[in-house]
Amino acid sequence: MSQATVIANGNEVTAALPCSLEAFLIAQGLLPRSVVVELNGDAVSPSEFAQRQLNAGDRLEIVKIVAGG
Repeated sequence: MSQATVIANGNEVTAALPCSLEAFLIAQGLLPRSVVVELNGDAVSPSEFAQRQLNAGDRLEIVKIVAGG
């Protein structure tokens, strides 16, 4: 593993890559079940978070799910 950069919500984030999307979210202090993720323009199902690998230069859009009215 080496340190590399991904773009998350328009910001450069350094991460130990390659890693799973799930591991990246946890490293960022996010609970995988509390977010919706788009990876390089494609929606990713939460059931795929552990299998999807992030690589340098990947672009993520991460939206926190908020419950309530």
